[in-house]
Amino acid sequence: MLVDSHCHLDFPDFVDELDDVVLRAGEAGVGAVLTICTHVTRFEKVLKVAEAYDNIFCTVGIHPHEAGKEPPVDAARLMELAQHPKVVGFGETGLDYYYEHSPREEQKRSFRAHIQASREAGLPVIVHTRDADDDTLSVLEDEHKKGAFPGLIHCFSSSPELAARSLELGFYISISGIATFKAAQDLRDTISGIPLERLLVETDAPYLSPVPKRGKRNEPAFTAYTASVVAGLKGVPVETFAEATTDNFFSLFTKARRPS
Repeated sequence: MLVDSHCHLDFPDFVDELDDVVLRAGEAGVGAVLTICTHVTRFEKVLKVAEAYDNIFCTVGIHPHEAGKEPPVDAARLMELAQHPKVVGFGETGLDYYYEHSPREEQKRSFRAHIQASREAGLPVIVHTRDADDDTLSVLEDEHKKGAFPGLIHCFSSSPELAARSLELGFYISISGIATFKAAQDLRDTISGIPLERLLVETDAPYLSPVPKRGKRNEPAFTAYTASVVAGLKGVPVETFAEATTDNFFSLFTKARRPS
């Protein structure tokens, strides 16, 4: 069994065929899915998707793009929303300086609120970082001094240093379809050095479809293509990789129930 540890099934891209998308995921060996919240004001839509399927879980949080647009939330509010049994983590949150859709200070404030919620609730924080590695590490390491918290770097496409320092904090690292792209050899080299026991795999659907599905809308079933490539990088059979990354998912997201 594989787990798609990060996708966005509440997005309009899936509204007319969600049942079929979930069915195709199962047929491809993807036995569990984590659908990620990007707007706390749309959390109910995210939760509704998770409630509709036994093997789908969700998070609550604010994407860094939306940090200056969504109503500010503190750790207490995030933890309140996370009381629902289907909510297994916080985010996605973090820092994105590539598009600058929200002021950097607002992104940092929101990021720290999610981390505080993670620390106090014991649920993982899902970190998005783009063109902001130095500040991301600064916030993570500063917050870690206040007390450890579980988490992962999602859609990893950054430097070996970010990987190494995140691992030192006890984080997991999730790999997306970017790892299959022709121009991503540096990323593949970095992934080769990440311990298998700290890896997860994801789609970030509807974005970042892996080879050979590039140009098409991504969906959880396509997790299998990325898993095949990363298993090769780690020098293990796909079945071994699937078992390991599934175990990693449920070790990190302790609130999620493993499907029978």
